[in-house]
Amino acid sequence: MTTETTTEKPGISAAIIVSGGRVLMVRRRVSEGELMWQFPAGGIEPGEGAQAAAVRETLEETGLTVKSIRLLGQRVHPKTGRAMSYTACEVVDGEARVADDEELDAVAWVAHGELAEYVPYGLFGPVQAYLDDVLPN
Repeated sequence: MTTETTTEKPGISAAIIVSGGRVLMVRRRVSEGELMWQFPAGGIEPGEGAQAAAVRETLEETGLTVKSIRLLGQRVHPKTGRAMSYTACEVVDGEARVADDEELDAVAWVAHGELAEYVPYGLFGPVQAYLDDVLPN
């Protein structure tokens, strides 16, 4: 049996969901019990594209059915070191809620002017530019 020394953790796909002039954020339970706001996101499964993963993770975490509009960008996250993909999505059906209470603690629809309160360290440039474009200031 050979072991792969170059095994990478799967990339993470995040959904940037805008509806009613706000963007959906979720508060995640992380291991130390510290709570952190972010976009619905999760690991990309083998054979799955980033956009499909964003749609699937949104449904699993929030019960919201969305469709992908376009991939906004990719990067290595400066805080986690994980490969990240960001997909703009729009709501197809449902109401956002905490569907996975092992992973999430809360959901919120956040206005443009509130983003800095939820993400004090700032957003990935292409995501911020997209939100600047689609959210009312």
